[in-house]
Amino acid sequence: MDKYADDVSLVKAAMSGDQNAFETIVNKYRIMVAKVIVGMLGNRADADDIGQDTFLRFYRSMHQYKGDAALGTYLTRIAINLSLNELKKRTSHRWLSLETKHESFHADERSYHDSDNAELVEKALAQLEIKYRTVIVLRIIQGFSTKETAELLNLPLGTVLSRLARAQEKLKPILQRLEK
Repeated sequence: MDKYADDVSLVKAAMSGDQNAFETIVNKYRIMVAKVIVGMLGNRADADDIGQDTFLRFYRSMHQYKGDAALGTYLTRIAINLSLNELKKRTSHRWLSLETKHESFHADERSYHDSDNAELVEKALAQLEIKYRTVIVLRIIQGFSTKETAELLNLPLGTVLSRLARAQEKLKPILQRLEK
């Protein structure tokens, strides 16, 4: 628990009504949460809403955070669940641009779109099945370890490894097709 003492202190202060503490949490993790959501949903206008909902849900349930994991991991799990719920609601896979309704949550263009290929990768990810996309976003794009990815998704380590390998196999021809 000492490993996450700073996160625990921030959460305790926020639970005591310290708005600055909660604002610090949001500022510290908003880009990371945005990257997960955009990776899961693609470049879509409702990614901003899912991001805000992630922090709203955390605010309502922060008493459940015990410091057993990094706060970023906890928030990522909320973001993944909300993104998966959104994907289940969708009936079409058309691409929309990420609108900035609330500038405070918008992903920093320099940090997320740091290459000309970011849009290409987003389009390729959108063509993967959700189970493969989730593993790629967490393991490759977000940089979580295989073990952390397994814990976030409540999957055995072997399943994460096989989905990762399968996802990479599926991505290769998609990317080749999109590059033409």
